[in-house]
Amino acid sequence: MDRLITIHQPKRLEIGVGAAGTVADHAAGAERPLVITSAPTLQYVDRLGLKGSILVIDDVPPEPDLPAFEKVLEQARAHQPDLLIGLGGGSVLDIAKLVAALWDGAESLRDVAGPNKVSGRQTPLFQVATTAGTGSEAGIRALVTDPETKSKIAVESPHLIADLAVLDPELTYSVPPAVTAATGVDAMAHCVEAFTNIRAHDLIDGYARMGFNLVGKYLQRAVENGKDSEARAGMMLASYYGGICLGPVNTAAGHALAYPLGTRLSLPHGLANAIIFPHVLAFNQPVVPEKTAEVATALGLQGAETVDGLKSAAFEFCKNLGIEMQLSTHGANEADLPQWATEAHAIRRLMDNNPRDMSVEDVTAIYRDAY
Repeated sequence: MDRLITIHQPKRLEIGVGAAGTVADHAAGAERPLVITSAPTLQYVDRLGLKGSILVIDDVPPEPDLPAFEKVLEQARAHQPDLLIGLGGGSVLDIAKLVAALWDGAESLRDVAGPNKVSGRQTPLFQVATTAGTGSEAGIRALVTDPETKSKIAVESPHLIADLAVLDPELTYSVPPAVTAATGVDAMAHCVEAFTNIRAHDLIDGYARMGFNLVGKYLQRAVENGKDSEARAGMMLASYYGGICLGPVNTAAGHALAYPLGTRLSLPHGLANAIIFPHVLAFNQPVVPEKTAEVATALGLQGAETVDGLKSAAFEFCKNLGIEMQLSTHGANEADLPQWATEAHAIRRLMDNNPRDMSVEDVTAIYRDAY
C-alpha cells in the first residue's frame, strides 16, 4: 500500500454514445490533422468532423512490425501534422502514439525502446478506440514487432499519453462476435494479471476489480448483440480500466506466453491472450487464492475451488464466447512449442511480475495443454 506508484491518464476522456462527434470541437484550430487507422475503421473518419488539410493513413496492419511503423512515420513526416489522431484498435493506437512522439525528431524507434527514453512530444494526440480490448487509449506503452527477432519492441513513456481519449460504443457495433470475445478477454486479462501481480497496489486493484466485474457483466451480452450500447459501453470502460492497470503495475506471465503466439502464429493479440488465460489463471491460483476467487466469482465460474476445476471453468467461459481455444486449430506445430516457451520465459519484464515462479518447463507444459 505504501509503495510509490505513478498513474498517467489522458488529459480528457469523452465516453458514451456519440462521443466521436466531440472530436471536431477539440480539434478546432488544427490545420493539418493526420488520422492513423486501418481498413475496417476507415468508415468512421467522417464522424470526427475534421477540417483542414487532412491526411488519412488507413493501412496499419494487425500486430504491426517495424517496417509498417516506419512506413507510417515517413508519411507523417511528409505531411507535417499539427494533430495526430489514432482511430482503431490497439495496434493503430500504439502506432499513433509513436508517430506523434517521433515524427518531428531524430530519434528512431530503437532509440526509445524501453522505459522513459522518449525525449518529448510537441504534437497533440487524440485516441479514438474502436475495440474494447487493449486499453491502449489509456496508457503510456506501445508495442511493435521486431521482424528480426520476432519479439516485441516495447516503448514506455508519459509522452505517449493521449490529450484526448474517446470511447464511443457506436464505433464498436461493427466488431464481429469472435473479435468482440477475444478482445474482451484481453481487457479482462489486463485487469486480472495486474490484480494478481507481485507488484499489485490497492489503488490499481480498484481499477482491476471494476474492470473484470464489467467483463463478467457485459462481455456475453456484447458478443450476442453487437448493438447493445450498454454492453458495448461497459466493455469499453473495462478496457480503459485495464489500460490504466498497465501503467504502474503491468501484466505478467499470461501476456508473456501470449506474445510468441502473436509473433510466431500471427494470432491477433486478444485471441492469443484468450487461449492462454485459463491456464495461467489456474497456474497462479495456489499462491493468490483469495484474489483468484474474486475473479472466478465476477466471471460466474462454477467449480473453481480447485486448480483443475478453475482451469476447466475458465476454459469453458472463453469457449462459450465462441473462441477457438486449441493452438492446433490455429496452425501451431507441437514441435515448436519448446522454442516458443523459451522465448516467452525470456520476457522478464512480464514474467518477473508473476506471483508464482514459472520455469521454461512450466511454460512448455501450458502450451502443450493448450495445444
